Amino acid sequence: MKVVLFCGGYGMRMRSGAADDVPKPMAMVGPRPLIWHVMRYYAHFGHTEFILCLGYGAHHIKDFFLNYEETTSNDFVLRGGRTELLSTDIADWTITFAQTGIESPIGERLRRVRHHLDGDEMFLANYADVLTDAPLPEMIDRFARRDAGASMMVVPPQSSFHCVDLGEDGLVGGITAVSELPLWENGGYFVLRQEVFDHIPEGGDLVADGCAQLAKRGRLVAHQHRGFWKPTDTVKERAALDDAYARGDRPWAVWERDGAGVTA
Repeated sequence: MKVVLFCGGYGMRMRSGAADDVPKPMAMVGPRPLIWHVMRYYAHFGHTEFILCLGYGAHHIKDFFLNYEETTSNDFVLRGGRTELLSTDIADWTITFAQTGIESPIGERLRRVRHHLDGDEMFLANYADVLTDAPLPEMIDRFARRDAGASMMVVPPQSSFHCVDLGEDGLVGGITAVSELPLWENGGYFVLRQEVFDHIPEGGDLVADGCAQLAKRGRLVAHQHRGFWKPTDTVKERAALDDAYARGDRPWAVWERDGAGVTA
């Protein structure tokens, strides 16, 4: 199944300075950028056809793959001055690099790569900056059995703040952690059918337009995931993932857990 990755945003909260033009999916976690970790996740489950929706900082993403060095994340033997890889990451990947505009919303980026999907009934989509250990085959199978236009992975709220229940005269009736509320957040992992395009107008958004319209029609389903899920919206969040990688705490690296691993 093809995987559409949205990797053209500015990622302003991840920027470290005015001269930093690296798009968020290229922020490093261990020896590889975020987008690589996301792609390895999909490839582990057999989905190796990728469509990259490029925009801001596209040259960084292109240069990374055009000059990809397998020895960074694979064991190898150096024999007679030649490198013999013992495993490989991307040799069986097909990657389409599609410029989808600097300012385009995500829905518009998806519209602009529709022709690369070859009319496939179902396909996958992702923000390319969130890591998870979610069971992708289960997510796909559950959606395939449903009569729906889209599936969105949802996760419990990640905020550490508390909500306050106010009564009359400003009296507090209760305090509840946001994470304990019966709410779910968009987790950024989608399984979509072509039907979603019927609800994304020119310049529209995937969630606010496409998914919202499908929800009104009873055509959007959710896959609830309570396991590992970490966004990288800020420098602090990216640094936490990088530190976890260094400690060997990598629950998102399902390819390592299942014995098909990458060494670093």
